[in-house]
Amino acid sequence: MQVHIVDTTLRDGEQAPGVAFNLQEKVTIARMLDRLGVAQIEAGTPAMGEVEQQAIAAIVRLGLRSRVSTWNRVVPADIRASLACGARHVHISAPVSDIQIKYKLGQNRQWVLQRLKQACLYAAGYGLPVTVGAEDASRADPEFVLEFALLARELGAERLRYCDTVGVLDPFTTFERLIWLKERVDLELEFHGHNDFGLATANALAAIKAGVEWVDVTVGGVGERAGNTSLEELYRVLAGLYGLDPGLDTRYLPLLGRFVARAAGRPSPEHGGKQGCYA
Repeated sequence: MQVHIVDTTLRDGEQAPGVAFNLQEKVTIARMLDRLGVAQIEAGTPAMGEVEQQAIAAIVRLGLRSRVSTWNRVVPADIRASLACGARHVHISAPVSDIQIKYKLGQNRQWVLQRLKQACLYAAGYGLPVTVGAEDASRADPEFVLEFALLARELGAERLRYCDTVGVLDPFTTFERLIWLKERVDLELEFHGHNDFGLATANALAAIKAGVEWVDVTVGGVGERAGNTSLEELYRVLAGLYGLDPGLDTRYLPLLGRFVARAAGRPSPEHGGKQGCYA
């Protein structure tokens, strides 16, 4: 099994109540994540406005080894905002569950597929590598998720992000859903979990067991509602129980945890000062 870490502290992590990193904090977090060695840093959502765009542009200019990406809706204007920030990698996301398609977008499945095609082709026209996100996939019709994934592959997407947006999965269902999808589409998969029932890390492990090679995390699990899969928890389980090396330089993990906790106004990690717990 191979695992690549996608850190979304600067995007989904900032959706936690009361969390708003300033520009310097975002730049510092990005630098620390790069030194830690995560494969990808999701730096933010340019469509949120000028302040967000300034922070993303500053991170892009750092020239980090980690891939820096932005989060975008299936809207060309979002991608133009990413281009204005200097982004060279974009994530394009759309709801795939009927409940979100109807009540969040006021649209239908065909509209989602058409807009995905439009957005991906627009990004491709500027030479941008694209990953595609299936929002609320855990509550969607699996056959539509498959149709969405097959279209993403046809459009040249590098991988599909399977999102447990409202945290309703358990590890058994996660494994079943993802191994079913992996058997039917030749596209790398990414898992994005939320911790509403305290199962985000367990679900991420089930996804890895199903063959998913990319997993989204946030530092300390900070994120919307109950939070996201915790970077620290996932690393400890991968290294301590499975003997897997996701390529992290763990010397930076305690310092990163303390910095993010302080910037987010949260309690410091329980073992933040104990290097040995990450070994």
